Amino acid sequence: MRKIILIVVLASLLFNSCQYFDKQVPSKEELLQKELKAINWKEVDELPSFSNCDSVQNKTQKKQCFFDYLTQLIQERLSADTLSVLYPQLDTINVKVTVLPNATMQFEPQLDDTLSYDKPKLDSVLHARLVGFPKVNPSIKRGIPVKTQFVLPVILKVE
Repeated sequence: MRKIILIVVLASLLFNSCQYFDKQVPSKEELLQKELKAINWKEVDELPSFSNCDSVQNKTQKKQCFFDYLTQLIQERLSADTLSVLYPQLDTINVKVTVLPNATMQFEPQLDDTLSYDKPKLDSVLHARLVGFPKVNPSIKRGIPVKTQFVLPVILKVE
């Protein structure tokens, strides 16, 4: 009798445990799609930085260091006599900054259409001034350098 009960118990375990082997393993494509949906593509893991900000450990302070230093560099270059003489009414300019994965930066002035000025001339002055910046460390997303863009308001006249 014990043998029969033991056989029945073993058979029951064997048949019931088979359900655990029937589960489908997700395909590589399913896993990839699930992971891609979980990634927040609007944020980077690390913002771009200059070498003088690398010693800052706090993420917020490091971000502030980068933006302060970049704003200071742009202000120094754009505060030259050329702009103030050509366009005395221009006190602030928005600059679209693109930090590329290859550690270079591109600058595009976002000019206000309500002001009257010679746009090509102003663009050429701005592009001539915004060159030769220090090396920048690009943004990082999941260990890969990525492109980031932001608009930086730069005050030209400090009173």
